[in-house]
Amino acid sequence: MKEPIWINPKLVLLFHEQLIVEHGGQAGIRDQGLLKAAMARPEQIFSNGEPDLFDLAAAYTSEIIRNHPFIDGNKRTAFLVGAHFLEINGQNLIAPEAETTQAILDLVTKKLSEEDFAIWLMENSKKKNLNYEWFSK
Repeated sequence: MKEPIWINPKLVLLFHEQLIVEHGGQAGIRDQGLLKAAMARPEQIFSNGEPDLFDLAAAYTSEIIRNHPFIDGNKRTAFLVGAHFLEINGQNLIAPEAETTQAILDLVTKKLSEEDFAIWLMENSKKKNLNYEWFSK
């Protein structure tokens, strides 16, 4: 697999702020180091193995959930980051909202492992026909 387009950490902060405005909660970072670690993990996985896009999206999502770097809105932000990562790398998440919510809750409660969540993402995504190469420049 060629190197994917990575998520800009500043975009994660914008996602978080917008989700708080739209859905409520307290804005702000609880621990900058934990956010930085969550954002670095997918790149570390890519450097040390042969993951696919779904493994990396699952890593973004689960690491933000696990690290809990924000005061509020961690699950919402984690989901949006993972879904956006797939989108900018040519995949659309097509799962219904209720199923997506349940998958995130199952990931939080460990009923679904990160590896199983990656499989869920793959089974609930569809390849886009657009080229996003220009994002990486």
